[in-house]
Amino acid sequence: MREVLAQAAFQLFLERGFERTTVDDIVARAGVGRRSFFRYFPSKEDAVFPDHERCLAEMTEFLAAADDSDPVGAVSDAARIVLRMYAANPEFSVQRYWLTREVPGLRTYELSVVRRYEQTLAGHLRSRFGADGDGALRAEVVAASVVAAHNNGLRLWLRSGGEGDPEVAVDHALALVREVWGRPAASTAPADPGASAVPAAPVVPLAVSGGGDGDGEVVVMVARKGTPMWRVVQQIEAAVGEN
Repeated sequence: MREVLAQAAFQLFLERGFERTTVDDIVARAGVGRRSFFRYFPSKEDAVFPDHERCLAEMTEFLAAADDSDPVGAVSDAARIVLRMYAANPEFSVQRYWLTREVPGLRTYELSVVRRYEQTLAGHLRSRFGADGDGALRAEVVAASVVAAHNNGLRLWLRSGGEGDPEVAVDHALALVREVWGRPAASTAPADPGASAVPAAPVVPLAVSGGGDGDGEVVVMVARKGTPMWRVVQQIEAAVGEN
C-alpha cells in the first residue's frame, strides 16, 4: 500500500504539479481513503521520499554491526547504501531530482533528510572518536565530508539522466575523504618545550557538494585551532569563487 500510494502521488505530481495536487487527489488515484494515506505518510512531501526511512534504518543497522578498525571506511560504506537506493530505480530517482529542484518546499524537506543521514554518521563516529573536544569535532567534519562527497557524485549521475554507473563518481569522491581522514588524527603535542602547541597550517577546502549549476553547494573547511580568521575567510572566498 505504501508503494501504491507513493506511485499514485508521484504520477499526479508529474501530471499536475506538486502544489496543485492534494491528498484527496492522491487517495482517489490510489483507490483508498485519506486514513490509509496518513497511516503511511504524514504529509504529501513524505510521499516524494518514500524510501528514505527504510534506507536510514538500514544504515543505522549497518553501522551498529561495524567493527572499530576503520570508522571512516564504515561511514563511507554506509553512504553507499543511500546510493544503491537511488540506483535501484534510476527513472524515479531522476524524475524526483528534477521535481525537487522545481519545488522549494521539497528542496527544504530533502535537506532535512540529508541532515538526518549526516547526524547518523556523526553519531557513529563520535562513539569511535569520543564525544568531547576534538573527537566530537572530527566526527562532525568527517560526517559532513562523507555526505558532501557522496552527494557530489550522486548529483552528477542524476543530472546525466541516470546514465552509466553512479558508483564510479561516488567511489572517487569517497576515496578522497578516506585519503584525508582515514589516517589517525595527528597529535598536536609540541616536539619540545619551546615548540608551539598549535602548529601553523593552512585552511583546507575538503569537499564541495553540488554541481556546476550552483545548486545546493556545500564547502567543508578544515583549519587548525588558532588559524587567523582572515586566513579562514580568504580561503573560503577562494573556494567559493573557484566552484
